[in-house]
Amino acid sequence: MEHYTIAFIGGGNMGGSLIGGLIADGFDGGRIRVAEPDAQRRDALASRFGVITSGAASEAVAGCDVVVLAVKPQVMRAVAMEAGPHLQGRPVLVISVAAGIREAALERWLGGGLPIVRAMPNTPALVQSGASALHANPRVSRAQRSLAESVMRAVGLTVWLDDEDQMDAVTALSGSGPAYIFLVMEAMEQAGRELGLTPETARLLTLQTAFGAAKMALETSEDTRALRQHVTSPGGTTEQAVGVLTEGGIQRLFSQALKAAHRRAVELAEQLGERDNE
Repeated sequence: MEHYTIAFIGGGNMGGSLIGGLIADGFDGGRIRVAEPDAQRRDALASRFGVITSGAASEAVAGCDVVVLAVKPQVMRAVAMEAGPHLQGRPVLVISVAAGIREAALERWLGGGLPIVRAMPNTPALVQSGASALHANPRVSRAQRSLAESVMRAVGLTVWLDDEDQMDAVTALSGSGPAYIFLVMEAMEQAGRELGLTPETARLLTLQTAFGAAKMALETSEDTRALRQHVTSPGGTTEQAVGVLTEGGIQRLFSQALKAAHRRAVELAEQLGERDNE
């Protein structure tokens, strides 16, 4: 990957995180270009990472091998239509990390005929601990799939999807998922304070418990159900707590919550893709 030139259109939180992850992996900052309209943000990226910055997408993408579209979904159409003419006639890999923008819409806006990988990362990518799902259109070569995976792995775990429609399920599960975990953590902290712990103690114990549980799950081949059963001794304190949560319908609530998020993801994708017709 060290021989490729990568252009980022958008130097905000996600773009900056990907750039930081690539630099940490040893990628040469001089082979990264960033198009960012905010001059202060451009200066900060150039100073921190040694990347080449510009205010125009057309300038950043000239002669590059990979273009990462890291802008808000609401401005993606305008950005793609500006960059598209400068990508035609060469096998430039386009990676989009914008939520809800389907490949068909990207293809129209870019002018067609390009290899496109759609990626759905989540906010822990900001601390190089994200989870990203990827889907490639038929024009993406095996080498380009590997390249896209290397880019996204710079900020965490990656998985490939065969069906783009599954992206909406990914949005509901891992895209929105950090908020669910934070809500559970928030509730645990509050309950700890009600039991007499200081706010700081309740917070630290909650954070480390969440971190440790996730680390255990990642480092074992056992599923989460088995892990839960291991720490739920018959007649013990954990069994009492889990019983309250189960009787309260926690599984049903999570199912309903993810289905609601999935429906909204589908609606937003349809709305964003229809902007050509406005």
